[in-house]
Amino acid sequence: MSYHETYRRSVDDPEGFWREQASKLHWFREPETILDKDRKGFYRWFTGGQLNVCWLALDYHVDNGRADQTAIIYDSPVTETQQRFTYRELRDQVARFAGALRAIGVERGDRVVIYMPMVPEAVIAMLACARLGAVHSVVFGGFQPHELAVRIDDAKPKALVTASCGIEFTKVIPYKPMVDEALRRSEHPPRKTVVLQRPQAKAEMDPQRDLDWTTLMQGAQPADAVAVDATDPLYILYTSGTTGKPKGVVRDNGGYAVALNFSMRAVYNLEPGDVFWTASDVGWVVGHSYIVYAPLIYGCTSVVYEGKPVRTPDAGAFWRVMSEHRVKTFFTAPTAFRAVKKEDPDAKLMAGYDLSSLKALYLAGERLDPPTYEWLKKITGQRPVIDHWWQTETGWPIASNPMGLEPQPEKSGSATFAVPGYQVEVLDPKGNPLPAGKQGNIAIRLPLPPGCLPTLWNDDERFRTSYLEKFPGYYDTSDGGYVDEDGYLYIMGRMDDVINVAGHRLSTGEMEELIAAHPAVAECVVVGLEDELKGEMPMGFVVLKDGADISHEDLERDLVQTVRTHIGAFACLQKVAMVQKLPKTRSGKILRKSIRQLAVDEDVPVPSTIDDPASLEEIRSALERAHVGRFR
Repeated sequence: MSYHETYRRSVDDPEGFWREQASKLHWFREPETILDKDRKGFYRWFTGGQLNVCWLALDYHVDNGRADQTAIIYDSPVTETQQRFTYRELRDQVARFAGALRAIGVERGDRVVIYMPMVPEAVIAMLACARLGAVHSVVFGGFQPHELAVRIDDAKPKALVTASCGIEFTKVIPYKPMVDEALRRSEHPPRKTVVLQRPQAKAEMDPQRDLDWTTLMQGAQPADAVAVDATDPLYILYTSGTTGKPKGVVRDNGGYAVALNFSMRAVYNLEPGDVFWTASDVGWVVGHSYIVYAPLIYGCTSVVYEGKPVRTPDAGAFWRVMSEHRVKTFFTAPTAFRAVKKEDPDAKLMAGYDLSSLKALYLAGERLDPPTYEWLKKITGQRPVIDHWWQTETGWPIASNPMGLEPQPEKSGSATFAVPGYQVEVLDPKGNPLPAGKQGNIAIRLPLPPGCLPTLWNDDERFRTSYLEKFPGYYDTSDGGYVDEDGYLYIMGRMDDVINVAGHRLSTGEMEELIAAHPAVAECVVVGLEDELKGEMPMGFVVLKDGADISHEDLERDLVQTVRTHIGAFACLQKVAMVQKLPKTRSGKILRKSIRQLAVDEDVPVPSTIDDPASLEEIRSALERAHVGRFR
């Protein structure tokens, strides 16, 4: 069936379409209702059905011919180790750790916070929770104690699982002191903490609360998979909100399993047995969906990578992993490849690696800027480079080139078409549909397909106000963009990245695209700063490619002229600053809000998610040198 036929059926007969997809999984009890609403008025999928996601990801394959296939490959350049787990070996480890959790009181419905680096035990802990019907909440390893404490107090976990340390490049980061401080600050600390002792750092243990992973596993009895309702929560994943309190995105069991299983072929064009590598972290939604659950439910081999795109040991790290492990499909964020491009612009470090297994690259997490897209096309021999779009809230792609259904011609800067199940529309501020070519608010007509958030953890009202109230009958993505005459969707960035210059609504994403095309620029960001005369004025911040030889004055002149030529003088880009590094989250998203705050406030808190706090100080210095905002 073609993409267009599949898509049309998914929106004309969603219940029939998703019933068919659900039938491809093994249910302990078939769902009674495919789609309905709960007593709160929220849509729910597969009510009455029972299953277990861990059983689907492991036991099913062990029982059906994949017991000896590799399930996960752990590749850690920072520790110079590798390890493989077959489906049987992973099932046995998970069953034993599930038994260990049960022995300390964790049961169906209880919450478990997981604060781990990218090690196999993180995957084991997540699957063990799912096996018991417990709800895991993974917090990115390295989050500061305050942020961890906030998440502990919201989830109220029965137990916390952590490791003695994480490793960033060559730096060992002790986790246990941060966990101990978070537990001291928490109003609802868990009774027990399980600690994986790593050889790079030994954690001090509290004999009243802390349990050693290895010792606990030695005495544990394996636990069988527990049947849970399709509508029961599988996990809580916290994402930043407009207030100080993070939003706890809830993911259910049934809809998530069905959607992920469908996406593996339709979006990523994979077959069971293929090697899929997602270079992310289990602390983010990408890691939940496409390192852990989707590849294993579908019967693929998943790479768990503890390293970076550069300096582990060099900018050829990605190519090595793809070559060694025969990766078919690779998925990462654009910022990762921008880092590679900055250090190795001619891709010399790719030479010598056999990439014949690689069939496609997928990028998400932020917009794939055309210069990075063109660079990837060139160095990979014109392989498919797929810019696809989704959110923590949706859990799987909203829009993508449907490579497993009917590959479409690629268009630089576009996420191509809506994935079957999603009715994506572009709306004006009053909620009216906009014609092709007009930028507006991206919204998804309800009901959302399976796998998307049904609500927020213990906060139904915030779910309504954050996502459903602005455009009744739609889910508000808070992203902006447009659809072209061929139906291709372009995501231009968050709606708060649209600035108003003297009455002209301008996309900072469009300006960034132009700036990034300059041959000396590795990456950039444009933010709108307050201006008494014009309301807002754009300012650019750029990181140069290694070896680029250009003065600040020449670069600024080039970029100002480029924006004037392609957008117009009314865009008013007048100032560009060179910096060594842009402030980003650990997942690679640029902290635009913090940059804007620095221009108006002297005391700006350092976000807990920031990768390098010194990068914000460099922005402050650049603003001061440019005499903008409060530095005028």
